[in-house]
Amino acid sequence: MSLRDIALEVGRIVQDAGKHAFQTQTNPHDLNLSSIPDTRVRLESIIDKKLVDFIENRLTYLEPYQGMWRDRPEEGQPGDRYWCVGNIDGVINFARNMPEWTITVSLFEFVTATHAHPILGVVHAPALGMTYLAAEGEGAIRIRRTPVGDKQERIMPSALSSLEGSVVGFGMSHVPEESARAFALLGLIAEKPADIKRIGPVSLDLCKVADGTYDAYFEPHLHQWDIPAVSAGTVVVRQAQGKVTQWFDDTIHWRGENDIVASNGLIINELEPYFQRLPFVPSNHS
Repeated sequence: MSLRDIALEVGRIVQDAGKHAFQTQTNPHDLNLSSIPDTRVRLESIIDKKLVDFIENRLTYLEPYQGMWRDRPEEGQPGDRYWCVGNIDGVINFARNMPEWTITVSLFEFVTATHAHPILGVVHAPALGMTYLAAEGEGAIRIRRTPVGDKQERIMPSALSSLEGSVVGFGMSHVPEESARAFALLGLIAEKPADIKRIGPVSLDLCKVADGTYDAYFEPHLHQWDIPAVSAGTVVVRQAQGKVTQWFDDTIHWRGENDIVASNGLIINELEPYFQRLPFVPSNHS
């Protein structure tokens, strides 16, 4: 089975999972999220474990490869592949009955004994009726639910070549000192874009760069628990011919924290000088 065919099958799996998750959202539910902590803790929903278990079980029957990314060894054999299944991305949106939340799956492949990168990404937004799929060398597609059935279309970023008049999305942490860096950057670029959006979550924001909704997107302090969402969205952007890097380094660290910027590849040179005006915060790569 080709990587493209596997991506389509994974899309069907997450769509099945999404039906159950969406039903949970629309029914009375308790996500233990009556207050948002101001510490670096992972926000979770009560359905995350059931969701992940369901998807991982289906993936095992589809193609087990070497297992799950969380169980990977420190060093792998070149060609080894590991599935990476995320909890609900956008759990605050999910809890507050907003439609912008996703289910994500990516597939990592070891290139060398110590370096692996994602080669397949699926981002499904059940409440929006939208699924993004991408596989290395196969481009990226979006599947939209319409009144006459699903519509599948190839996606690509915008062609805007200047930050002037652009639409930029951003993300921020619920931790005050982390969100401060996002607001500092907003203050620097405020007069340039025509509009700046804050909707989330990271996986969906990345896909909005891939399909041209946004011209660029940035978010600091994406944690290790964000890796499933970031990796799935990154594959979609890159296969759509967009660009995703860190603020101060091209390399995304798939074992730790990242400051992410995604763009159509044309306006990144205008954004980079603004990153240089902010204090550099070393990432935790453990």
